[in-house]
Amino acid sequence: MKDGPHIARIAALIGDSARAEVLTALMADRALTATELADVAGVTKQTISAHLAKLLDAGLLSVESQGRHRYFRLADRDVAQLLESLMNVAFRAGAVRLRASPREPALRRARVCYDHLAGEVGVQLHEALLRQGYLHAADGGLALTTAGAEWFAQQGIDTAVVERQRRMLCRPCLDWSERRHHLGGALGAALLQRLVERGWARRDKDSRVVHFSAEGELALRAWTAPAAGEAASNDTAHRPRLANAKTKAQVGL
Repeated sequence: MKDGPHIARIAALIGDSARAEVLTALMADRALTATELADVAGVTKQTISAHLAKLLDAGLLSVESQGRHRYFRLADRDVAQLLESLMNVAFRAGAVRLRASPREPALRRARVCYDHLAGEVGVQLHEALLRQGYLHAADGGLALTTAGAEWFAQQGIDTAVVERQRRMLCRPCLDWSERRHHLGGALGAALLQRLVERGWARRDKDSRVVHFSAEGELALRAWTAPAAGEAASNDTAHRPRLANAKTKAQVGL
């Protein structure tokens, strides 16, 4: 007996090279026109129209009309999570591009994973939050601690409000380039949004790359560095701060 959803159709849609490029480009959580997506996929406008129609019909994309233009984006976070998981498997299996993009080093350092921060910086931040006891690993996922709620409040993020969203508050998201986890879920999205609002980070217009200002770099160093005198050992998991008071004052936390 054959049980469960039939995945072959979805797998076949994602498996096409042009459609895979479209879906990957939309992982930046930005809406793009058919013309822009045709350029990304390296196909004609007529061809991209057929591809987009199939992705829309399968529920992998959504579309919004504004004036003369139609803007396409991923249908929801479940699709983004599926794509990120496929990227992890592809990277582990050695299915990498033969020619790296000039943006590749920046992409590996800091990028958008749909709506939260990924790459080396995202992984370092996630591990610092765990080390300082602001997040706690629980049942294969993550839980926010009382100290964590206080720290996020200091950053201008009301975790009680974030928790009311119809999505998981926080979850570990496996990073394809670092092979370790970064912070996903509503809390990860809120943190990236706050970094952008403060002017500490900005998203690249044409890619998933995230750039940090000098002030943002200083804040990240304060957040991810162990407190003064703190030993780099397992007992750091229960320390209550990401940086000492002097460093916090320097970055205005």
